[in-house]
Amino acid sequence: MVTDPIADMLTRIRNAHLALKKEVSVPRSKMKESIAAILKQEGYVEDVALAERNITLSLKYLKGKAVISGLKRISKPGRRVYVAHDAIPSVQNGLGMCILSTSHGVMDGVSAASRKVGGELLCEIW
Repeated sequence: MVTDPIADMLTRIRNAHLALKKEVSVPRSKMKESIAAILKQEGYVEDVALAERNITLSLKYLKGKAVISGLKRISKPGRRVYVAHDAIPSVQNGLGMCILSTSHGVMDGVSAASRKVGGELLCEIW
């Protein structure tokens, strides 16, 4: 039984990159679909395929190195982290991105700041 499905998804992506896998499959949920769509939109994964029960992410590599060099879960079940729109952090001095769950849906930090919406800081990716 998984107590934190988002952390499980990030760990599966991290482990697949370390093993140089081409694809990784995670159980499907609306939150994970949104996170996967943001990863594809920002260019961290090549493709996202939705099946009935799972999501398959095609991982992206440049010259044999993974595009994603780090993933970090910020808000955890035991400690939720909320930020205002003017306090959204810059990840790796702008080289990475953060993903927030807002009242307008799941979005990356730049979109949330431009729409002046804060929310729960889910994770950081660089």
